[in-house]
Amino acid sequence: MSSSRTMLACTFGMTFLSLLLIPPASAQLTEAESESSVEAQIELFSNWMEGQIEIRNLPGIVVGVISGDDLVWAKGFGYADLESERAMETTTRFRMASHSKLFTATAIMQLREQGKIRLDDPVTDYLPWFTYKMAAPDDPPITIEHLLTHSSGLPREASSHWTDFDFPTEEEVRELIGNREAPFSPEVRWKYSNLAYTIAGLLIEEVTGVSWARYLQQNIFDPLNMTASSVDMPDPKMATGYGRRMPDGSRQIFPFVDARGMAAATGLTSTVEDMARFVSAQFREGARGEDRILSTASLREMHRVRMMETTWTRGQGIGFSVQRRDGTLYVGHGGGYPGYTTNTTIQLDSEIGVVVLTNTNDSNPAQIAQQLMATVGVAIAEATAEAPETVSWDPAWERFAGVYRSRGGETRVLVLNERLVSMNPWSSSIGEPTHLMPIGDGTFRMIARTGGGAVGEIVRFIEENGKVVRMITGDSYSVRIR
Repeated sequence: MSSSRTMLACTFGMTFLSLLLIPPASAQLTEAESESSVEAQIELFSNWMEGQIEIRNLPGIVVGVISGDDLVWAKGFGYADLESERAMETTTRFRMASHSKLFTATAIMQLREQGKIRLDDPVTDYLPWFTYKMAAPDDPPITIEHLLTHSSGLPREASSHWTDFDFPTEEEVRELIGNREAPFSPEVRWKYSNLAYTIAGLLIEEVTGVSWARYLQQNIFDPLNMTASSVDMPDPKMATGYGRRMPDGSRQIFPFVDARGMAAATGLTSTVEDMARFVSAQFREGARGEDRILSTASLREMHRVRMMETTWTRGQGIGFSVQRRDGTLYVGHGGGYPGYTTNTTIQLDSEIGVVVLTNTNDSNPAQIAQQLMATVGVAIAEATAEAPETVSWDPAWERFAGVYRSRGGETRVLVLNERLVSMNPWSSSIGEPTHLMPIGDGTFRMIARTGGGAVGEIVRFIEENGKVVRMITGDSYSVRIR
């Protein structure tokens, strides 16, 4: 998080005391405007959320919005338990289901940073018993990265556990794997697999010599102060899990379900406050240490697309799903468990995250997360945005405008709205001109939407006898002809 952000404690007419991050005076919005905008969007979202609970007869929901290192706003709506009318609170526990995969992937990346494993290692290097029926006889071995990016081709599940709630033990997973047949070869297509993450969890245990739950406690929960999180443990503060609303309006009450040997895929329990701490960890920079559970480089790898869905509408990082909506990139994950559905959505550029936790199976938390991000999330992003550092326009730069020729063609440098831009006049379409952003001392940086050219590199102009004669772009140059 930017060091220029400061904190202002304020109450948004809710029972939860919120922290609103206000930008410095150089930002576009004043503090009063920022606070008012955020309050308005909280009011808007809260009224919509209350209406959704009423019209859809949802039991309860807890939401949170994170900015940088802070849980800015969080609130519970409805009930954690309908019969006792126990209210939803920010400390209410939820079964997080597939959010567990983010923690498994993080653990793998920690072991990789320590040099104990490589992502391209075959799984059988660590688990010799991992033999299954391959989709094709010449398939390459499944690697650790295949497990984490849902590109292994393995079946989605290990058994009928979603029907009978009888999840296999670790020993049963080892016994059944030999009879499982992969529908696809590795890297053929994105195919979600709880079985793959189950295997990843067992690999962590093999490498570390401790249980997956203990590893998380020592290496993720404790460093992040996630004191309310656990693995497959009943908790008196747990929200009661309800099934989808049936035609007669009833909802089934689900018992506590132990994920057993599949905990690494779906066994996590947490709260909005603890998940906020995990989200904040995605924004931190530097080497691993204290509350930096991974290095910057490892986080970048986790958030980067490694495998695309066949529709090319979304991709898979290491653990994180990645998708672009309306030109904005988001990473995150969802979860579904008997009686619980959850979603975490993160916008890395603005360091904003939203968490939605529900205690029913028909709440559509991903849609709620989109609405939360579009209202409160966007308002907080605007309130905390810093005005970009710019160099004021100098009319003397107009002398750089002209036509430059190289062996590759011609480039025209123009002055548009007190900005230098370059474009290719010989191109079949105008496209989007490249911006030459001033960075001081008469030098510029090439800014472009795509990366085919010298984007990000330095542009400077050579003058002789008071005339501009050459433009140097990165390591290449062109001669001014007029």
